[in-house]
Amino acid sequence: MLRITAFAFAFGLSTAAFAAPTDPAPGGAYKTDPSHSSFNWSFNHSGLSHYTARFTRVDARLDWKPERPEASTLSVTIDPLSVRTDYPWPEKVDFDREIGGEETFLADKPITFVSKSVHVTGEKTGTVEGLLTFRGETHPAKLDVTFNGSMAEHPMMGVPKIGFSATGSIKRSEWGLDFAIPELGDEVTFAIETQMVPADYAFE
Repeated sequence: MLRITAFAFAFGLSTAAFAAPTDPAPGGAYKTDPSHSSFNWSFNHSGLSHYTARFTRVDARLDWKPERPEASTLSVTIDPLSVRTDYPWPEKVDFDREIGGEETFLADKPITFVSKSVHVTGEKTGTVEGLLTFRGETHPAKLDVTFNGSMAEHPMMGVPKIGFSATGSIKRSEWGLDFAIPELGDEVTFAIETQMVPADYAFE
């Protein structure tokens, strides 16, 4: 009985530590925590479903200004060869390599987004407008962003963290990627989830 009581007490303390409120993260330079981030994209496929894939190597850098979010700046770099489609027969076709590397698709050229303006639209919402480059072409693009919150000290990592969700869409034909339109939809939508840590944090 004593052992059970001690375990319950210890568990309660642990739970309380995770549930305890924390001060917000300070301003400064932040980067993507890749183990707690995702970048998914999709487009209409034959009018029957939305084909969905993702990028696994996304490096976002944020100069965070919590007192004036509209003064924050964001830059993102994506490795086109990190595309993952979960194609079911990789022994027959390296489909990920085709999408990421062939001239018809992403052409193994860097994908970047650089913010030009940030607009606060609500207590925890905003838009980020900037320039998106892929396939060697650059055009305007916009993200709708939700600020999920921040911590001055994450209970497991011991460093400040910031969390965001973002959505957006583009017309891929504007970047010269017009393969199989309209059978494959022109509009590509994307959904981003990310936690960010200080830019000087060393992942082990």
